[in-house]
Amino acid sequence: MEKQQAWDYALGIIKVDGLEPSREFLAMAEKEKRGEITLKDIKLALDAKYRIKNDNAPR
Repeated sequence: MEKQQAWDYALGIIKVDGLEPSREFLAMAEKEKRGEITLKDIKLALDAKYRIKNDNAPR
């Protein structure tokens, strides 16, 4: 499966769930397709953006 097909499939699954990917996510997907970034780069960016701060977590 080529990158374009893989991304089309993944984005289709997201839309089937009634969700819309953000512009930021779509831009990262385009960069990954062109080889400018890796899937690992996307994961790290999303982890950093959506990481739950454990400062307030119960202990």
